[in-house]
Amino acid sequence: MKILVLNAGSSSVKYSLFEMTDHSVLIAGIIERIGETAASHSYTLANTDRTHADIVSRNHHQALQVLFETLAACRVLNDRRELACIGHRVVHGGEHFREPALIDTQVMQHIAEVIPLAPLHNPANLLGIEEAIRQMGDTPQVAVFDTAFHQTLPDYAYRYPLPEPLYAEHGVRRYGFHGTSHGYVAEQAAQYLGKPLSETNLITLHLGNGASVTAIKNGRSIDTSMGMTPLEGLMMGSRCGDIDPAIHFYLSRTLNLSNDAIETLLNKESGCKGICGENDMRAIHLMAEAGDDHARLALAMYAYRIKKYIGAYFAVLGHVDALVFTGGIGENDAWLREQCCQDMTLFGIAIDPQKNQTPARPCGNISQSNTGLAVLVITTDEELEIAVQSMHCLEHSSL
Repeated sequence: MKILVLNAGSSSVKYSLFEMTDHSVLIAGIIERIGETAASHSYTLANTDRTHADIVSRNHHQALQVLFETLAACRVLNDRRELACIGHRVVHGGEHFREPALIDTQVMQHIAEVIPLAPLHNPANLLGIEEAIRQMGDTPQVAVFDTAFHQTLPDYAYRYPLPEPLYAEHGVRRYGFHGTSHGYVAEQAAQYLGKPLSETNLITLHLGNGASVTAIKNGRSIDTSMGMTPLEGLMMGSRCGDIDPAIHFYLSRTLNLSNDAIETLLNKESGCKGICGENDMRAIHLMAEAGDDHARLALAMYAYRIKKYIGAYFAVLGHVDALVFTGGIGENDAWLREQCCQDMTLFGIAIDPQKNQTPARPCGNISQSNTGLAVLVITTDEELEIAVQSMHCLEHSSL
């Protein structure tokens, strides 16, 4: 069984083709700068070097044409009937979707209805779905939602202390994101610990340019740092995370900034970038090592805010089986992991410096051997999780 996973952005399409019998990746690639004069396509076949080519891709229709032509040319998909389904990453499912959904007109309508909650992502996700249906009409399509994993939050965790009509009539509540990643590493952590997921309590940290932390009790998300939008929570690459909401009014009154300007500032010009002018963590480390105080401060703030959430989620969970680091930064930044775990022996957290420098892949335990709580570094695989969920959805729909 072969499943194609698509992640359509406003100017890019990222994809992976899986052979589900062994979960192997047959090809993975990305088409970028869609709509620009010089678009590009790069991909990697199993056990080969990366291939890069300039292409013509004025729109998503042409981008998917290039994609399917490439699958045929590389002989990873000789006949489109080999494709069991296409799994689509959809950022926001609102309250309607608690699990993956076989896409039909009604599902597409629901995705469109929550565009106001994810105006940067859902339109592009929907465009990718529409084009895939147009070109592969007979192939089943499955939507997998970033927000679905967090639909188990209790009402006292997802509600904001705002007037009831804002929730009931306008959907103002906390939804959470990165759910596919948090769900995937939770399953991997439970397997490593030798426990059923339904009996496992975890704090999972997805740390990349976007970052979030989730409290998982008995395998279910009960709290998470991102909120109605991905802006809430941890300090991120260019997003501010938690701040006093009255700062918005202050900026409007004193600097005469428009709502659009403030939204851009908080989403694209804040976080690490706002503090030191850089949002790539590797570059920030180099700047700090060279004596840049702004970079040093950005790193200290980033780690400090993660540490506060870890402490808060210990209080929420009561008992924790493992602390899990994942995402591009979480998996690769030993310094950050050390800072987040420093002086946390009260919670049973103590990491081994040597293990922390070179954690085992894809899952490594970096805690000291005499501690009761595992600190795990797990390589996330959101594309594989989307493929697995799509397969389960397809199988369930055929029962």
